[in-house]
Amino acid sequence: MKRTVIKSTGRYVPPRVVTNDDLAKWMDTSDEWIRQRTGIEQRHWIPEEGGVGSSDLALEATKIALDRAGWTPADIDLIIFATLSPDIFFPGPGCLLQHKLGLNSTPALDIRQQCTGFIYGLATADAYIRSGLANRILLACAEVHSTGLDISTRGRDVAVIFGDGAGVVCVEGIETDQDVGVLASSLHANGEFAKSLMVEAAASRLNPRISEEMLREGRQYPVMDGKTIFKEAVRSLPDVSREVLQKAGLSLEDIDLFIPHQANMRINQFFQQSLKVPEDKVFHNIQRYGNTTAASIPIALDEALEMNIVGDGSTVIFLALGAGLTWGAVLMRLGG
Repeated sequence: MKRTVIKSTGRYVPPRVVTNDDLAKWMDTSDEWIRQRTGIEQRHWIPEEGGVGSSDLALEATKIALDRAGWTPADIDLIIFATLSPDIFFPGPGCLLQHKLGLNSTPALDIRQQCTGFIYGLATADAYIRSGLANRILLACAEVHSTGLDISTRGRDVAVIFGDGAGVVCVEGIETDQDVGVLASSLHANGEFAKSLMVEAAASRLNPRISEEMLREGRQYPVMDGKTIFKEAVRSLPDVSREVLQKAGLSLEDIDLFIPHQANMRINQFFQQSLKVPEDKVFHNIQRYGNTTAASIPIALDEALEMNIVGDGSTVIFLALGAGLTWGAVLMRLGG
C-alpha cells in the first residue's frame, strides 16, 4: 500500500532576536503584558533593512531538509509552498524557491491557508502521492511578518504576536504494509469569520487598491478580533482532533504528541485541558518564536525530533486554526 511519510525536516529563523523588552521601546507594552496574554518571550525577525523574503527563509530550511533526506533538488516532483507573506504580490514564492534551487520545470503550487498552511499542504501532498501524480514533494512553509506589522501602540495587540521563520518537510510515498505515514486528515473552513483576522489592503476589490487615506488608517496592517478567534479555536481544535482519531480508529491514549499551531499559549493550554491529555503531550515553542503562521508546525516538529521527544514509530497529531477561518488536523505515524 502506498503511504505518505515525512522523510526529513528542516527549519530556519533569521538571526535577529526581538524580545518583549525590545517591543516595549516602540509601543506601550511590557514583557509581563505579552507573556500573560500570549506566552511569547521573544521572536525572530529579518534585518531591519529588509531584503529577505519568505522564499529566502524557505531556501535555508530546504537545504537542511534535502541534506537530511539525501535528496537533490532534481529529486523533487512538486513544490508546495504555504505562506500568507509572499516575497512579492505575485507570482507566489513557490516559483521563486524553485528557481533558487536551480530548477526550471518542477511544478510549484502556492497555497494561502495562513495558520493552517502546513495542515492543508500535508493533506494535499498526501493526495498527490496516493493518486500517483507525485512521489517526492517538498512542502515549504515560511513567513516574513515583521515588515507588515504596525510597530506602534495602535497595532500592539497583533504586532507582539508574530515572528519570521521557515519550516520545511520532505514528503515521500513508499510502498509498505506497515501502518505508517499519514493515517487520517480533516480539513475545514468557514468564511463567515473572514473579517475576524485579515489584512484588507492592498486589495483588488478596492480602487485604488491602496491610497494615502487607507495608509493613514492602517488598513494595510493585520487586524484581529481576538475574542472570536480564541472562541473558535478552543471549540474547533478539540473537535477536529477527535475527528481524525475516529477516522484512524485510534484513541487519545494512542497519541504520543500533539503539535498544535503556535498562535497563543493560552489556546494550546485550553486545548490540552479540554481533551484531558497530559501537559507533556502538547508541544510548545511559541515562547521562542512567536506565531510564525504556516511555518509554526514544521518548525515545532523539527525541534521535537531534534529533542528526541518523538521519533520513528511515534504517533502525532498536527492541528491548527487560522484566518479564513480555516482549521484542520493530520494524524501521522512517523517513520517508514
